[in-house]
Amino acid sequence: MRRKSVMMTPLFRAVLVVASVGTLTVVLNRIHKAKLNIEDSIFWILLVFMFVVFAVFPVVPDTLAGLLGIYSTANFLFLFMIFILIMRLFSMSMRLSSLEEKLRNLVQELAIKEKDEKDLKILKSTADLKTLSARTQERLADGMPVKEAGASEQGEGNDIS
Repeated sequence: MRRKSVMMTPLFRAVLVVASVGTLTVVLNRIHKAKLNIEDSIFWILLVFMFVVFAVFPVVPDTLAGLLGIYSTANFLFLFMIFILIMRLFSMSMRLSSLEEKLRNLVQELAIKEKDEKDLKILKSTADLKTLSARTQERLADGMPVKEAGASEQGEGNDIS
């Protein structure tokens, strides 16, 4: 059975060109304002140019629709757009997963670094208190016992060797 060609109407072709130009304007505006990265902008620009080519040369999508057994060229374009957007969604999902993993690793590294800095600060302050307490003991020659500030405030197990 031979497929009857259902080409795009001139109105549909005009709508496709207008929508493509509008999308290109938005993409270029976002690039100008640095709100869209280069990888994303390349995808949208290529998609816009592809749809302009489809609108200017309707025989291209009509031939592709015929090869795939799709009766209407408009149906082919909608199906093609859905496919492209699903592939883009999958790509973005993979990139998001990668970024979440990197973020989790950075947060863990930062927490470890902050904990190490806090522990080092405590150790330094304990060492300073012990030094101060030794100086105080030297100054107090009257024989009164001097309480060790580092040992009483820090508790057991913080002995610096």
